[in-house]
Amino acid sequence: MLRDGVGLIAVVVFVGCAVVPVRRLRRGRALRRRAAVVLKDTGAERSAWGPGAGLWQWCAARVVAGEAGRRWRLGRRCEVGAEVWCLPAGVALGVLGWSVLPVVASVAALFVVRRWLVARGRQRAADRRAAAVIGFCAAVAGELRAGRQPHRALVTAGASGLGDAGPTVVAAAQYGGDVPGALREAARQPGAEGLTGAAACWQGAVEGGAGLALGLERIAAGLAARRDQGEELQAQLAGPRATALVLALLPVGGLLMGGALGADPLGVLLHTPAGWGCLAVGGLLEWGGVAWTVRIVADAAGVRR
Repeated sequence: MLRDGVGLIAVVVFVGCAVVPVRRLRRGRALRRRAAVVLKDTGAERSAWGPGAGLWQWCAARVVAGEAGRRWRLGRRCEVGAEVWCLPAGVALGVLGWSVLPVVASVAALFVVRRWLVARGRQRAADRRAAAVIGFCAAVAGELRAGRQPHRALVTAGASGLGDAGPTVVAAAQYGGDVPGALREAARQPGAEGLTGAAACWQGAVEGGAGLALGLERIAAGLAARRDQGEELQAQLAGPRATALVLALLPVGGLLMGGALGADPLGVLLHTPAGWGCLAVGGLLEWGGVAWTVRIVADAAGVRR
């Protein structure tokens, strides 16, 4: 029993100690590759890859930026990311507990973690797009204040942060197209809703000669104030989120403590009917507590999930 507990602690410590060097190694290689690109030194780039350059280049060529962050493309339709770590964790627990239940649970956890990563990636993309909208309005207003015509000001400011709709907006301004329509189309993207006001200002300026620069400056100021308010709210909610995370991880700490004391909690949970019942009830309570906490935080942040 004591041996199982010590083994479980050893696996957790090993995984925790292995993640940090790998992340540092990847960060160092990324910095070396950036330096090689800036210096345009192919020899430095080859030395950055080091021995086994073919394998590293093959791996790097299959890194894509998906909705859930960086992902490894294994085939045309198969992509994996950080959620794949659920499988080795489940296998390790299965080996320690001599049960197939952790492996099955890790497969289910893989899809849950994947969904969470996708949602987080979309939210981050929306936040970046919202910041790009503020910069876009401010940049166009600045070009207008400098004396440029509206279409020329938009082309000069550019719309690089608006995603795939950015080139459409610039092309509409450059070739005399429907700029308000292009802005409204770009505003359909998550986080770019502020472009609806920019489209209205543009249309009003074209039809009635209203001050476009003043309108865009007010839109940028309003969006910036809204963003600052949201960031302040997120900072205030950081404490409840951390508390919920600690409470959610308490069962794991109980398992580690029980294993260190020789109680064999994995054996009881995975090989006895009473343990199966406790595992099912505990899992339902854990899920209910996490879902309830997430709902409370989302309601406080004004986000509907």
